[in-house]
Amino acid sequence: MSTDNIFARRSVRKFIDKKVEASHMKTLLEAGMAAPSGRNLKPWHFVAITERKTLDLLAEAHPYGKMLFEATAAILVCGDIAVSPDYWIQDCSAATENILVAAAGSGLGSVWLGCHPREDRVAAIKNILGIPDEIGILSLIAIGHPGEKKEPRTQYEEKRVHRGKW
Repeated sequence: MSTDNIFARRSVRKFIDKKVEASHMKTLLEAGMAAPSGRNLKPWHFVAITERKTLDLLAEAHPYGKMLFEATAAILVCGDIAVSPDYWIQDCSAATENILVAAAGSGLGSVWLGCHPREDRVAAIKNILGIPDEIGILSLIAIGHPGEKKEPRTQYEEKRVHRGKW
C-alpha cells in the first residue's frame, strides 16, 4: 500500500510564476469527482480559475488568500444544496481532499482556503464569480508550481487512536 501522495500533501503558500497545464487541471477536477458521495448524489460543482485578474480579486476577497496573488490557478469547490441538503458539505470536503492529494501527486502545490461557513467569504466569492444563490461554497483551492519545498510527513499520534471503544 502506498501512502506517498497522502503524506506529500502539504499546504503550499508560495508559488513560482509557471502556468498550470490544462491537462493537470483536468486531472485535478477528475480527482475531485472521484470522491465518495452520500447516496452518490454528487452535488459538487467546480469553478476552474486561471485568469490572473480573477485570482487577484479572490486574493483580495479572502482574508487568508494572499497566496492567490502568486498562484497560477485555483479551483472553487461548490455544492448544489438542493441536490444534497444533508451531505453537500461532506461530499465537497471529500472532493477537496482528493484535489489536494492529486495536486501533490502531480508535483503541484496547493492549499485549502476555507469558505463555508463564513458568510462574508462566501458572499464575496459568489459576487466575484457569479455563483447562484442556491449553490453553497465550501472551499477555494490555490494551485500552482511550488515555490517552497515541504517534506512529506505523517501527523500520526497514537494517543488519538481508540481501539474497540473510547
